[in-house]
Amino acid sequence: MKTTELKYNKRVAAGAALLALVIFIPAARAQLIPILGNQRAGTAMAQFLKIGVGGRAVGMGEAFVALANDASALYWNPAGIAQMNKSEFIFSHVNWPVEVKHEFAGYVHRLGELNALGISVTALHTDDFEETTVYQPLGTGNFVSFGDLAVGLSFARRMTDRFSMGVTLKYVDETLAELHARNVFVDFGTYYWTGFGTSRFAISVSNFGTNIKPSGTLYFRDGSQTSSFQDFAPPTIFRIGFATEIVNQAEHKVTTALQLNHPNDNAENLNLGAEYWWRNALALRGGYRTNVDEETFTFGAGVALPLKVFNLNLDFSYTEFGNLGSASRFTANLKL
Repeated sequence: MKTTELKYNKRVAAGAALLALVIFIPAARAQLIPILGNQRAGTAMAQFLKIGVGGRAVGMGEAFVALANDASALYWNPAGIAQMNKSEFIFSHVNWPVEVKHEFAGYVHRLGELNALGISVTALHTDDFEETTVYQPLGTGNFVSFGDLAVGLSFARRMTDRFSMGVTLKYVDETLAELHARNVFVDFGTYYWTGFGTSRFAISVSNFGTNIKPSGTLYFRDGSQTSSFQDFAPPTIFRIGFATEIVNQAEHKVTTALQLNHPNDNAENLNLGAEYWWRNALALRGGYRTNVDEETFTFGAGVALPLKVFNLNLDFSYTEFGNLGSASRFTANLKL
């Protein structure tokens, strides 16, 4: 009886702590998360690397670095793939605003009980569009192409029964007309079970590397040309997060998550997320992001389908972009 009461009190304490943070954030945000970071906006390239992956993660307000226990961990925190019990495929599709599409595909392969290896591909693309200029705002008749691509190779290892580490080596290519910007970035992360209930703590750094500069030749209408371009920093993001189950029963499970993000090209922001599972079959999710202009509120849902050969998870999330419209994500996870 005492053990049951102790577990219950721990869950209540964890939930109360998160609730206190939610109440505290609006009053203290101006002091804790200054708006001065907005002065860094527009100082990094490869912005497509900041688009969140997975209907589950985005449905929880992108507060996922301390969960990261499915194949979308290849994006959020490479250390998370060491937490997976099975090999897994993931495919995610996003209808981004202004007719842009974003795809993410990945595979995580278990290497024994301690190690995991993963590969991922990210693509952002749209149909060819007509070039416009100051003097020809309706179009020049010349169509140009645009596309972004990233290919990553990840490895993670359980160092102890509580602590894991992971790293991703990522090749990035941005293309606009005849111009290309290529570089190699690194992601690395840690994942730690605190021993306090089911709580865990995680840190990740994404897109760490040297500056990136376009290459190629740009031709102007007057016959002149240039091959010299300014270099920009990669969109490096430091994330630190905490997650725990405040209800963890066979029929009902509620997970809460809190995450602080520090991007090198914008202001710091805080993400809050929650996920409810009913009988490990149906899920509802919601999230809130502070100190951002768009994608403030998110919500999503998921279903788990146990099949003969594999288990299939289907997830959906919806994000509002204000005047730009909205973004819907559809994700499929195949657990082998």
